[in-house]
Amino acid sequence: MRRALRQAEMGLEKNEVPVGCVIAHEGRMVAGAHNLRETLSDPTAHAELIALTQAAEALGDWRLEGTTVYCTLEPCCMCAGALVNARVERLVYGLADQKSGACGSVLNVLQMPQLNHRVEVTGGVLADEVLELMQRFFKPQRSK
Repeated sequence: MRRALRQAEMGLEKNEVPVGCVIAHEGRMVAGAHNLRETLSDPTAHAELIALTQAAEALGDWRLEGTTVYCTLEPCCMCAGALVNARVERLVYGLADQKSGACGSVLNVLQMPQLNHRVEVTGGVLADEVLELMQRFFKPQRSK
């Protein structure tokens, strides 16, 4: 999760919403990314989607079985759906997203019995540090 936080800080330096994501497979990091929506003018450039693409390339397969995704913020429904479709084994996230979280807060896409895969979820890891980082980004935005 510390590596995901470092990724989020890199996004903050680019004036992106500071969300970071890393993916591990067999004890080693295979992908790391941060939000790039503003930089790329791309609504899909979430940290999780970029990291999933990197991990698939690194592992040579779109099926990311046996991987753990570490994300600073609870993924949205778009990203949660991608985690299911990629067959990710486990998600560990920091801060719950009470507005658009799709891993247990607003929705729970990762555990839907109608889908063909479930993702194990652990939330709240380093949540206070993630919250502080998000506040550093949003406080100046709100005072404009």
